[in-house]
Amino acid sequence: MSRVLALSGSLRAASFNTRVLEELQALAPDGMRIEVFRHLGDLPHFNEDLENDPPAAVRRLWQAIADADGLIVATPEYNGALPGVLKNALDWASRPYGAGALPGHAAMVLSASPGIFGGIRAQSQLRELFALLNVYVVGGPQVAVPEIHTRLDPTARPSERLTDPTTRSMLTSLLHGLAEAIAHRAGDRLIQPLRHWQNQQNQQNQQDRQSRENQESQQGRQAA
Repeated sequence: MSRVLALSGSLRAASFNTRVLEELQALAPDGMRIEVFRHLGDLPHFNEDLENDPPAAVRRLWQAIADADGLIVATPEYNGALPGVLKNALDWASRPYGAGALPGHAAMVLSASPGIFGGIRAQSQLRELFALLNVYVVGGPQVAVPEIHTRLDPTARPSERLTDPTTRSMLTSLLHGLAEAIAHRAGDRLIQPLRHWQNQQNQQNQQDRQSRENQESQQGRQAA
């Protein structure tokens, strides 16, 4: 059983993106459990001074991501860009550098909007951001759902609440791709160069520290 954490870039109670995430379980392959994270609105603005002693809301996000085998992120588009609340959450989840909860995960991304472009600009920014953060993004069809308010029917059976069959087919394909990425640890492979560099840095820091200690010890003996 793989556990997948889903993040919506909208805080609105009736968010279309959140509703899409809620319908994905009916399309998911066997053995995948999708949990929608409901607490992005509790996060404070990112503050690097708080990285080493973060507020409880940040620790809850870190733990939820760390416990997940994979991620799904659905974003609306505000003023042609990624929503601030989602960017803030990803900033927190990526820090401290090289040790955050986010890098090394496999993720599926999508966008939805009442507009005719389906939030594609925000999704493109999200994909670019994930590349910088060492998050493996599942390839395949880019799902940007336009006029989403016309494509949801809460009265339909679960597998058909997303009324557009093409959208359902594309999302199903991405979910299977995410399952394969999780099974083959694609995120771990992506992050290997970073982990290798970190190990080298740790070894060098340890050698430097040992060298300083030896030098200080020798100076102490000479002074005696």
